[in-house]
Amino acid sequence: MTVARPGGPVLGRRRQLSDEVAAYVRELIMSGQVGHGEFLRLERIAADLGISVTPVREALLSLRGEGFVTLEPRRGFMPAPLTRQDVQDLFEAQAYFAGELAARTAGRITGAELASLDRFQAQLEAAFQAGDSAGIETANHEFHRLINLCAGSPKTAWLLRTVVRYAPRRFYASIDGWTRASVDDHHLVLAALRAGDEAAARQAMRAHIRHAGTLLVVHLEAQGFWEAGAE
Repeated sequence: MTVARPGGPVLGRRRQLSDEVAAYVRELIMSGQVGHGEFLRLERIAADLGISVTPVREALLSLRGEGFVTLEPRRGFMPAPLTRQDVQDLFEAQAYFAGELAARTAGRITGAELASLDRFQAQLEAAFQAGDSAGIETANHEFHRLINLCAGSPKTAWLLRTVVRYAPRRFYASIDGWTRASVDDHHLVLAALRAGDEAAARQAMRAHIRHAGTLLVVHLEAQGFWEAGAE
């Protein structure tokens, strides 16, 4: 007999909310909105997200466990130092798994799925022309999500999701050149998928992800994000 634990659903909702806050803070850091040396104010984050301070504190403790933030005694949380190499490593890992999923998708994608990718790409281009940041983020997410699902490789997709959580998805549209690059790079991915060319799909997707990583590095450099001498 299964016994329901009192407060179980409440704890589950709190954990989900904490995970969402952690994702938000990761994106703040990875997009250069806040850097090492700046404190992450619990009250400010809670106010920005319209929530209480408790899940924010839980999220920051979780990020501390990941080595993504540090806790300064009697002062608070701040982002851990982040170097160019850290960012490049994250995107290189993302490129590897995303490329492998694209290659597997090329060998099994259906006409209906290709039509859906075309529709997401059209939505991305329309959002780009309209300057619709939310529409850009949604269309781009759905485009990549469908490719990953079509691969039929859930373990590899899980590994990719683990790495992708460090990419500043909701802030990408603010990175100079990123949306234009996505629009253009996706055409090469689509062409490879239509041709059923696994090697070309792998290469096109990896080049696309590496391109995004390069643009993020340039964006962070322009903001003076890196510490002196950091590589």
